[in-house]
Amino acid sequence: MIRILIVDDEPAAGNILKLLIERHVKHNKEIIYCNSPTKALELLNSFKPSLLMLDIEMPEMNAFDFLNKAGEWNFDVIFTTAYDKYAIKAIRFSALDYLLKPIDVTELQDAIQKHI
Repeated sequence: MIRILIVDDEPAAGNILKLLIERHVKHNKEIIYCNSPTKALELLNSFKPSLLMLDIEMPEMNAFDFLNKAGEWNFDVIFTTAYDKYAIKAIRFSALDYLLKPIDVTELQDAIQKHI
């Protein structure tokens, strides 16, 4: 089973991503969506995701600050963002993939398949 934590400050984007995964990824999965990176940091220890779907620009903290605060982590990260300008930095943070919004279903399936 894959355990997916979606972190996106925009509820519409986060809920659409969750719905796309539920509908188009056939693998056994458990998904939690969180619109607050601060609350998501708290969830890391209790939920123990194997995959983090992470928006980059958020008001509380950006994705890179989030990962730095997470300390040691043992999950894959797929960045989901409307901006292509962070791609190099995402690679330096060992991104499994980098998906531009609006999320393409085939690219989403391919990215999650890399994780599986």
